[in-house]
Amino acid sequence: MTLLTRSPALAPLLARGTLLSLFKHPHPDADFPRTPLVLPGLRVDLARLAAYERVCGFATGEDALPITFPHVLGFPLAMHLMSGRDFPLPLLGLVHTSIDITRHASLPATAAYDLSVRVAGLAPHRRGTEAAVVTELRLGDDVVWESRSAYLARHRTDGRTAGAPEPPARASGRKPLPHLAEWRLAADVGRRYAAASGDRNPIHLHALTARLFGFPRAIAHGMWTVARCLAAHGTPHAARVRAEFRAPVLLPGTVRYAADGERFELRSGDGEKAHVTGSVRLLR
Repeated sequence: MTLLTRSPALAPLLARGTLLSLFKHPHPDADFPRTPLVLPGLRVDLARLAAYERVCGFATGEDALPITFPHVLGFPLAMHLMSGRDFPLPLLGLVHTSIDITRHASLPATAAYDLSVRVAGLAPHRRGTEAAVVTELRLGDDVVWESRSAYLARHRTDGRTAGAPEPPARASGRKPLPHLAEWRLAADVGRRYAAASGDRNPIHLHALTARLFGFPRAIAHGMWTVARCLAAHGTPHAARVRAEFRAPVLLPGTVRYAADGERFELRSGDGEKAHVTGSVRLLR
């Protein structure tokens, strides 16, 4: 493992990863970095936490981290790995396709944690190659929170379909979830989330910078959409969350939040397109 003394700055990593992307040729059989990055004794910036809670819709002032917040803590370490020369997928165009989160217990906001991030492997996907990135948060000797994110690099494939996402809920024969709320999203949601999370990818900030990457307008961060849904849904202290990112959310825009029991969805304003589908399960 490689020990870090502080969380890496994201802007230089984004610049490095973008430049190195020009020289990378993704393939599911490529080698990848196997050494975890570890940041011990991490303490949460409470002002940043409060800004995150506000933009995502979580209750503020509680001595507990929202279930999605440790992803924000681990993201700079993940970027450090994915922007390196030895990571085989190009950072430019890399798409976050899904995340599994397990929270084993309540996470005190004032505790000191050990944070670790590693690349767990590569897998063929029907649209390219997918990398699995695992993040763990430890309190003492115990893993209290962990996640597994899938990041897709699109490229021509040989037809193998491992890692392909499940079909949307309606196509798979599931009954549509009941619509519970409609949210009108302002144009600055991406900028506000970027300020709280540190993820300042230009596709999320302004229409002009998003157009450079093929989007008609700025798009919401995928992790903001999941966090916003979970703030509305609620999660027990010990829970597992599974979420899949199916289509970008354009800003400004209108979306519908739907949920029933364990399942939740974020759909387009007319309800026809699924942006996010997921589930929350109590750990027994």
